[in-house]
Amino acid sequence: MSLNINTVAVFKKIENNEMYLYVNGHLIYKRWLDSGQSKVFDVMAYDKYTLTSIRDLEYENGISNLVRIKAEIKLKTAEEGGRKTGFISGYRPDHVFEHKEDGNLLQSFIGDIVFEDQSTIEPGETKLVIVRFLLNQSIEKYLYSGRKWWIHEGAHVIGEAEIIQIQDIEPS
Repeated sequence: MSLNINTVAVFKKIENNEMYLYVNGHLIYKRWLDSGQSKVFDVMAYDKYTLTSIRDLEYENGISNLVRIKAEIKLKTAEEGGRKTGFISGYRPDHVFEHKEDGNLLQSFIGDIVFEDQSTIEPGETKLVIVRFLLNQSIEKYLYSGRKWWIHEGAHVIGEAEIIQIQDIEPS
């Protein structure tokens, strides 16, 4: 997956069960998908492009709109192949609506998961959440009530989600 934001080029590559994240051609992060271990090579770039919120990126880069989806998310347990730990509000996993016939990812979308009434979601839990997607992606065809999708970390499916309601579009 490659994403160009103004003059910043962000590139994610998965190869030999390892995920690499590059910014402007420089390796900033590596994750070993089988063990879950990772290493940050450039803390400043990693923090800026992976730990900031979508709203921050929207403001910084002039991205036009977000769509807010009320969804039910169920995280897999570690025994089911999911995460060993939960995550906090603002988490930005890969959102996958379709896979290729061979099971590989067709496309993933940018979206953060926001909690309204809890601090975390833990493996094995099912919660109602808000997912905010950037509308400058070709995601509109997937956005309707009842639509299910998969939550990924790299190649690993860590959960499933279902659209309960499309709430609104937030202009910038």
